Amino acid sequence: MSKPGYKKATFAGGCFWCMVKPFDQMPGIMEVVSGYTGGHTENPSYQEVCSETTGHREAVQITYDPAVFTYEDLVELFWSQIDPTDAGGQFFDRGESYKTAIYYHDEEQKNIALTSRQKLQDSNRYRGAIVTDIFSAKPFYKAEEEHQNYYQKHPIRYNAYYKGSGRADWIKNMKGVK
Repeated sequence: MSKPGYKKATFAGGCFWCMVKPFDQMPGIMEVVSGYTGGHTENPSYQEVCSETTGHREAVQITYDPAVFTYEDLVELFWSQIDPTDAGGQFFDRGESYKTAIYYHDEEQKNIALTSRQKLQDSNRYRGAIVTDIFSAKPFYKAEEEHQNYYQKHPIRYNAYYKGSGRADWIKNMKGVK
């Protein structure tokens, strides 16, 4: 998936199962991979990341065509999938491995992410401070195959988790909130 002109974007938004589907269904998105990034352990396993000893967060790495779907669009979609005020994780999932972050791959992405976060904070849409981190991209390690495209492989379990975690209600309730 490294066609000239394609770019990478990396987001940590809590459970990576729930972060694939929203991006995967957009035009110009070539691939969405579940994995781990930001930590100090090479090639970590799911169990190691969940142990909170690796420094990694669950994340998705997106290969996209910026001529079809811009980085600004990706960042806006990311914000709509998370609670950016939750410093302890996301929804049902708690701990460092479930904290939110934008990992930028170049200065343009960094500037877009920083500007977008500040705009979101200034909007007063949320009661608390926006705590989503913005970091330079680190090595990204693909998660085990069982975690790839989970929403397609296990739709019943995925939907139960998506609803049971509180994410579905959060997204539904935040639509249209200014």
